[in-house]
Amino acid sequence: MSQLPDPESLRLLVLVGDVGSLSGAAAQLGLTQPSASKRLSALERRLGLVLVNRTRRGSQLTDAGRAVAGWAQRVLQEMEGLLTGTEALRTKRDAELRVAASMTVAECLVPGWIGELRRTRPELYVGLQVTNSEQVPDLLRSGAVDLGFVESPRAPAGLSARQVARDRLLVVVAPGHPWTRRRRPLSVAELVAAPLVLRERGSGTRETLDQALRKAGVGEPQPLLELGSATAVRNAVIAGTGPAVISELAVEADLADGRLVSVAVEGIELRRDLRAVWASGRVPVGPAAELLAVTRRRGKKA
Repeated sequence: MSQLPDPESLRLLVLVGDVGSLSGAAAQLGLTQPSASKRLSALERRLGLVLVNRTRRGSQLTDAGRAVAGWAQRVLQEMEGLLTGTEALRTKRDAELRVAASMTVAECLVPGWIGELRRTRPELYVGLQVTNSEQVPDLLRSGAVDLGFVESPRAPAGLSARQVARDRLLVVVAPGHPWTRRRRPLSVAELVAAPLVLRERGSGTRETLDQALRKAGVGEPQPLLELGSATAVRNAVIAGTGPAVISELAVEADLADGRLVSVAVEGIELRRDLRAVWASGRVPVGPAAELLAVTRRRGKKA
């Protein structure tokens, strides 16, 4: 057999056996009797069997027809199970969104984005994994998440990306730190010579700082502490531990309230793009596409 029977022909055969009439079976399927007769004849030719005896009193299945109808019934039940199962998976997918975001984006932007999305989709479940920018691509490539957000200087290789916000890194200190009394900006050399409270390696913030220092032609920063989140860095600086380089998004309220002071630095570029990323070759659909639309509407310009 070069081609499998189509499901509607199998359904017609089963109905002929149930109602004992080709015209009755055709009516239940919304077919004309001539169309049903042609379909049944095509099925017989495809299988090489006589399946139905047509008489003036009605249509009866042959022995071969009853056997084929029994097998067809099981095939149709399995197909129904397939359709029901895929619909359940589709419904689950449409009510679920899995996101991975780098620390700063997760702390400062994602809650607002998700909040706006859920105002129009209150039934939506959003699972958020908070990690650093280095780990987000791995989660996407493994299929563990549908959409990611990173703050690294470059878009991750092998993924599609779109800018969703702008940010910049600031040098911040606690009030009373000697740098707050400076009349001139810090030089890059002074910055790199000072022990700093830093994000851990692998974070977008640390990668942005390291790359900017390399472009400025100076060495790596000196870690006083290496911490795993912008909140931890912020708290350490407020406690007077030392200066830090941190996202402006993470300290806007502290700068406005005077808990932290920003110190100007010359000779270094610390602006960066924040990006949404997803599997290359795929177009975000459903909740992932809806969340991307929210980021466009709420795009923040530093």
